[in-house]
Amino acid sequence: MSSENTLVLTNIGLAFDHPEAVAWGPDGRAYAGGEAGQLCRFSLDGKSCEEIARIPGGFLLGLAHDAAGNTYACDDRSACVHRIAPDGSVSTYASGSEAQKMRVPNYPVFDDQGNLYVSDSGTWGNRDGFIWKVAPGGKAAVWDRSSNGFTNGMCLSSDGKALYVAESSPPLVSRIEIGADGKAGRRTVVVELPRTVPDGLALDEAGNLYISLYNPNIIYRLSPDGTLATLYDDWEQLMLIAPTNIAFGGPDMRTLIIASLCGWSVHVATVDVPGLRLRYPKM
Repeated sequence: MSSENTLVLTNIGLAFDHPEAVAWGPDGRAYAGGEAGQLCRFSLDGKSCEEIARIPGGFLLGLAHDAAGNTYACDDRSACVHRIAPDGSVSTYASGSEAQKMRVPNYPVFDDQGNLYVSDSGTWGNRDGFIWKVAPGGKAAVWDRSSNGFTNGMCLSSDGKALYVAESSPPLVSRIEIGADGKAGRRTVVVELPRTVPDGLALDEAGNLYISLYNPNIIYRLSPDGTLATLYDDWEQLMLIAPTNIAFGGPDMRTLIIASLCGWSVHVATVDVPGLRLRYPKM
């Protein structure tokens, strides 16, 4: 493992309520969730921020967007995925199937066809997490049970043929192939991360995988050749405290956006390689 410590982090200066989630929307704005069910839309320079929705009793985790700017928000307290329109109106998009209800919906990822993959973390240490596949319209079915170690953050490969999954316990990142028939294929372990808690994942255009660690406050970059570099290590907890979701954004996709859950803040850092552009399907 190399230790570069090359990221220069900036706190954008806005106060958030335990932001588990950050996401970059098709409207060129950043989004964050909150512990009281808030969904906020903000600029990366910290000059503007608006609360566009608040779901009573909710706690918003991972976020994804479609082409129309609707936000799909995982809510572990309501045990569902909400669809939040740009005007702030809220509806339930998916809550499970007749055979199985969602328990801890954690992070959503769209593919090109509008299928939404949703991690369901399960119970810490029990290896009972899994991944939902929600078809356009909201019909959900369990898609994979092999990446079951407190299934957390995810991202789609550039070709759309694999899903990368952060498994927080035991600590590792896995990769699940997506078959031509849409079914889950082989699972492989990409990297093991002992004595850590991996949470968020994001890919850049060169195939580097960025990994945020809820504990111990580290941002890693895993290169395609398997080199694991430490880009930022806040072992003193001076700025980055419990980083959770990460996302690339900005007009050139060269800004890494980092949610600092226990720091009640969002940080940004400039990177050399642009982040992989997300899928914003037309629903």
